[in-house]
Amino acid sequence: MAEGKKIIAENRKARFNYSIEDSIECGIVLEGTEVKSVKAGSISFADSFALIEKGEIWLQNCHISEYSYSSVFNHNPDRKKKLLLHKEEIKRLTRKVEEKGFTLIPLDFYLKDGRVKVNLGVCRGKKQFDKRADIKDRDTKRELAREFRNRLNG
Repeated sequence: MAEGKKIIAENRKARFNYSIEDSIECGIVLEGTEVKSVKAGSISFADSFALIEKGEIWLQNCHISEYSYSSVFNHNPDRKKKLLLHKEEIKRLTRKVEEKGFTLIPLDFYLKDGRVKVNLGVCRGKKQFDKRADIKDRDTKRELAREFRNRLNG
């Protein structure tokens, strides 16, 4: 029976600091207690990124807290995690990342049919003026929505 998709954690900082060119769904290799911690939401990946080493993709700086109800055989919270993709997808991502300015950033973690998945984005860093423009657009949309709501209500 399909459970659908349940978002565990989202990287809002990445969506503000980077412009996302492409995204791809990846599986992730986790140890037993890591899965329980991720399902409990004990994950921090604001500064994490992915590297391609020897034809494999590794997720760096992703902190999964130790599972509080486990025994002494717990996982290392800061170990690098392997991401699962097909060889053709890894080759395509390698070509993209070799271009100037592109990097691989995890956008969100979610459960899909009981398995933990990562949405990996091919991103380019934003300049300061791009960030200011995004803030200005967001404020303008908020003002328009407020005015529209006030006119509807009276």
